[in-house]
Amino acid sequence: MPIPGLQPEHAPSGGSALIAKLETVAPLPDEDRETLAALGENAREMGARRNIIREGERPDHVHLIVEGWAARYKLLPDGARQITAFLIPGDFCDLHITILREMDHSIATLTRAKVAYIPRDRMETLSARPGIARALWWATLVDEAVLRSWIVNIGRRDAYEAIGHLMCELYVRMKNVGLTHDHSYELPLTQEEVGDALGITPVHVNRVLQRMRSEGLISFARGALTIHDYQALENASGFNPNYLHIDQRV
Repeated sequence: MPIPGLQPEHAPSGGSALIAKLETVAPLPDEDRETLAALGENAREMGARRNIIREGERPDHVHLIVEGWAARYKLLPDGARQITAFLIPGDFCDLHITILREMDHSIATLTRAKVAYIPRDRMETLSARPGIARALWWATLVDEAVLRSWIVNIGRRDAYEAIGHLMCELYVRMKNVGLTHDHSYELPLTQEEVGDALGITPVHVNRVLQRMRSEGLISFARGALTIHDYQALENASGFNPNYLHIDQRV
């Protein structure tokens, strides 16, 4: 949800985060843009930390985040949770379900959100349009690239690097859909959620954030993160945005 005093730097193209994201590949014809914009018209409002879809379910719809944040996650037998992706406006939750049929993970809102439920057959019709099909394929490949980067975060980067890397990634993704102001963006994640994404404890997350604050790299206010020295944070975390395949300056 919008934060008072934090207005987007550039409104998403056509008023739609989805269109802004998919036009990263190439501009879409007006007809395609109108069709995509209509996908979010009847989005359902959901409360924070509610399941959109659970592992094992066989959905009849593809889900699109219109407003708010969500996360993919897996639950272990002992109840521990591993978050495998953060989803922001313009992100499809489960494009793959049109082929795989059954969910192998769960997706839940992290904040109050609006989620569009798009019938499977409507998605298949959309995919028949060459421009949209190429853009959706690009989005799927970028999702895979992000997951590879997260694996490196967990396996090879220390906590300081991994948290900085995640902050930079989310900033670039939010900027791409017009949801930043200068170097600030809404960041509604709890320390537990960051820890569940990176495989570290909330206490360790807190220590790293305190260190970053003391070094003048970041600050938090009214639910928003401000990166005061983006280049320094990028260098400290080893962040290279090439895996996001977004051609833009930060």
